[in-house]
Amino acid sequence: MKQITSSQNPFIKSLVLLQEKSKARKQSGTFLIEGQREIELAIKGGFEIETILFLPDLISNNQIAKLSNNQTELIEISKEVYQKLAYRDTTEGILAIAKAKSFGLSDLKLSKNPLILVAESPEKPGNIGALLRTADAANLDAVIIANPKSDLYNPNIVRSSVGCLFTNQIATGTTSEIISFLKENKINFYCATLQNSTSYHTQDYTTPTALVVGTEATGLSQEWRDNATQNIIIPMQGEIDSMNVSVAAAILIFEAKRQRGF
Repeated sequence: MKQITSSQNPFIKSLVLLQEKSKARKQSGTFLIEGQREIELAIKGGFEIETILFLPDLISNNQIAKLSNNQTELIEISKEVYQKLAYRDTTEGILAIAKAKSFGLSDLKLSKNPLILVAESPEKPGNIGALLRTADAANLDAVIIANPKSDLYNPNIVRSSVGCLFTNQIATGTTSEIISFLKENKINFYCATLQNSTSYHTQDYTTPTALVVGTEATGLSQEWRDNATQNIIIPMQGEIDSMNVSVAAAILIFEAKRQRGF
């Protein structure tokens, strides 16, 4: 089995770039996953694991065997190398190099009565991770990111989603592409916005539905508001007129789930 003990090893340096640079991830078509649970979810989600790097002091050979196959390269690393690569303070001593998947709209496999979350231009990795966790909790058909600002394989998104990057069907596209996709598939879409809106709980989400949220700073673009089946709003009773996007999305999603009988 291959062993790497120096953090100055050229291969390890390339993995540091993979963690830090979107360009490196796009050029290689790979990304890093940290943690046993996250790797298990990636495998369950159909991601191909090319290489597993592990610190034998923290994880057993039996655990490694469950996460690898004959095609998986196994590399034993030192504590120095592990600390160079690990993103979290506490983790299980294992990282994996995985092949990236396409996020094309045409790749989505939807049910006959889909429930979808659309988020336009989310910027903060923590918010994206929280949206993905909510989508997983509700078992949505898909999460679609319009005009993405972040590389979805950013380690902060992988980490904040607690592996839900791998449990959801995800697609990306421009606002125009996604609106066309929803209309072509006869999916009603309800846009959370302050302008020309009706209270969210008055609408029927039992038919094919997409719930659309924007950023806390600027909200949704005019194109979404103009094309919506209906613009909706969550009534606010305090002094401010917005809440965290992942919280707002959760309220809308679980109202739709309630209407559908969970």
